[in-house]
Amino acid sequence: MREAAFVKQNKDKWNKFERVIQNNMNIPPEELSALYLEVTDHLSYAQTFYPNSNTLQYLNSLSSRAHQKIYKSKRESRNRFITFFTKEFPLEFYHYQKQLLIAFLCFMLFAVVGWYSAGSDQSFVRAIMGDAYVNMTLENIENNDPMAVYKEMSEMNMFLGITVNNIKVGLFAFVLGLFFGIGTIYIIMQNAIMLGSFQYFFYEKGLLWESVRTIWIHGTIEISVIIVAACAGLIVGKGILFPGTFSRMASFINGVKVGLKVVLSTVPFFVIAGFLESFVTRHTEMPDWLAILIISLSLALILFYYVYYPIHLNKLQSKDAEIHSV
Repeated sequence: MREAAFVKQNKDKWNKFERVIQNNMNIPPEELSALYLEVTDHLSYAQTFYPNSNTLQYLNSLSSRAHQKIYKSKRESRNRFITFFTKEFPLEFYHYQKQLLIAFLCFMLFAVVGWYSAGSDQSFVRAIMGDAYVNMTLENIENNDPMAVYKEMSEMNMFLGITVNNIKVGLFAFVLGLFFGIGTIYIIMQNAIMLGSFQYFFYEKGLLWESVRTIWIHGTIEISVIIVAACAGLIVGKGILFPGTFSRMASFINGVKVGLKVVLSTVPFFVIAGFLESFVTRHTEMPDWLAILIISLSLALILFYYVYYPIHLNKLQSKDAEIHSV
């Protein structure tokens, strides 16, 4: 069957199902499940005969949203908090890997700009980091303790201050997505240029490795989840600019809901990053192998939860949908 004929034949069913989901209509879970199985059957057919088509993308999105509604229609369990992080969020986040990649590439681009600018203009680092911070760091370098800034505050005060500040940065990256995603790009630019110029500063002083092995103990998770929070802002911006088959308002509301879930997912990671920066990073005397191990495990955790795990869960869900559609 040609794709156009397939769409024409089933369009009314899909529109009906979409109205049920979009308007949050209260129908029996059994009836909703029956509709869901029919859509997943069409999804399986489209995967076979119309790969990489708009029809496939639409049905995949519709199936995912239906799954979430069915899941929410069930009685809430005591483990809802756990299932949000282990199943609900990763399944939904799978559909926004493109926004995550865009946020990552933008961050890398602006980090390179920060590095290059610091190398081209000696006053750039002071303009970005501030004279007080640069002077303090130069003094620490003269005292043979370039990373002493991480030892000045008490562990608990530092933990609370850094964690709250990082969560605020994540929320700003999300909320500023309301400005068509441009505000989110600004947050990415601001943080990435600061990082790039900061790292060049230590490179120029012959302390690049010392800074990397120290800063990235906490920075691996901290910077990664800032990028994830920026992804949330881009999701909101996309919902406004590219509503697709939905009304612009419905697309915007869905984008805000998804973005909020993305930001919520970053909170535990910001807490971990704050703990590492306050209680672990200050131990600059630790051997290189231990610093490298912490950095590697942190990177593996981020890649697993935000990249591999959503893809893995989606594959399991697709297989389950195909089994039920047979």
